[in-house]
Amino acid sequence: VWLLAAATGVVTALDMPSRQSFVYEMVGPDDLANAVGLNAVVINSSRIVGPAVAGLLIATAGVAPCFFVNAASYVAVIAALLLMRTSELWRTAPQPRRPGQLRAGLACAWRTCELRVPLLMMAVVSTLAYNFSVVLPLLTRQVYGRGGGAYGALTAAMGVGALAGALLMAARRRPSFRLLVGSTLGFGLASLALAASPGYGWGLMAMAPLGAAGVLFISTTNALLQLNADGAMRGRVMALWSMVFLGSTPIGGPLTGLLARLVGVRWTVALGGLATLATAAAAAWVLRRRRLRAGECAAPPCLPDTPAHADLYAAGRPAAGEVRPGEAPSYNR
Repeated sequence: VWLLAAATGVVTALDMPSRQSFVYEMVGPDDLANAVGLNAVVINSSRIVGPAVAGLLIATAGVAPCFFVNAASYVAVIAALLLMRTSELWRTAPQPRRPGQLRAGLACAWRTCELRVPLLMMAVVSTLAYNFSVVLPLLTRQVYGRGGGAYGALTAAMGVGALAGALLMAARRRPSFRLLVGSTLGFGLASLALAASPGYGWGLMAMAPLGAAGVLFISTTNALLQLNADGAMRGRVMALWSMVFLGSTPIGGPLTGLLARLVGVRWTVALGGLATLATAAAAAWVLRRRRLRAGECAAPPCLPDTPAHADLYAAGRPAAGEVRPGEAPSYNR
């Protein structure tokens, strides 16, 4: 089991940034926000429907068939990939493997405000406030004195809110830094409302806006990073996003558990909400100074990987290597 878990982690580390970057190539910049939102709709819909289907399958056939059904479901994904018309993709010119590419990606993300701010916001919120797998069981048992049914209702309410937030994101033409700050602010306020809820019913009502704001925050961060990252760096930037989003759990989970033991569950949730509000305020201050708006963000050039890539910068062309549908990727256009 440990070996399978480790192998799954390795595959996820490779799969997530590749899959996130591929969204851009499928739809292009104009429809990226809609695609990210629709992806969130699918994910959160499956989180609502999936447990019910799994419970029915476990009750009728056992646990093992669930894994076989899950494995078989990937056949549909592979078939969809094979049926894609590759000539219609917004392809990015392939980058040769060179020493220092990871360092170049880190330098690019740090130097570019439009990338640095969302990544730092994601790091803080994911570590200190987005640890519901730890918080919700403790909140259900220790604060509300309820059992598994109440915990399921809390997660379902959060899933419904997340679905609403995903639909709102899918309806937007383009993401904005104002939406990023607003969703972060809403997530912090909803966390404080959950921490202050006097009873189970109030906590249940706080879960829906918490889920909506959380999905808006994650989806907006994802879309802004892809839109503002140079095409040659997009994969590396999304790898950083995946590392921050998933890698914060080993740090945030134990930290949340320790805080819950020291100061109580309510104060742990409240501290996460306060940290989120502070993050929103700091981001608003930085972005106001930079006067950033969606569509007006002109990211400075990142480190070129090849001399030809550097020539594109010097010529004033986009170094992304982005190719419109039907064109072959080339650095010598």
